[in-house]
Amino acid sequence: VQLQASGGGLVQAGGSLRLSCVASGDTFSAYAMSWFRQAPGKEREFVGITRNTGGTYYADSVKGRFIIFRDNAKNTVYLQMNSLKLEDSAVYYCAAQRLWSLNYRDTSRYDYWGQGTQVTVSS
Repeated sequence: VQLQASGGGLVQAGGSLRLSCVASGDTFSAYAMSWFRQAPGKEREFVGITRNTGGTYYADSVKGRFIIFRDNAKNTVYLQMNSLKLEDSAVYYCAAQRLWSLNYRDTSRYDYWGQGTQVTVSS
């Protein structure tokens, strides 16, 4: 599976941005899809996940501001980011998980990763 993330950029605090991740090479609908992010000097952290059954889970830091959703017909997962804060600045990565794991916050549970897209929130 190849994952191609896009949509990052520079946005002012309080603004919105939508990231996209297009998958190819396997049955997209069979995978749970997640977004992670990594700021300079920090570990990669979980942002949100959409299961192939449709359930979604979020990190507490983004709950109520970010929405993750998927379009299986387009092999695409999205991350709608609203009310962006300075601390949301990071490189955002999409990831695919073939076998559902309750440890979905653990990066080692993922089979494939996208290349990352930079999000910078300015004051």
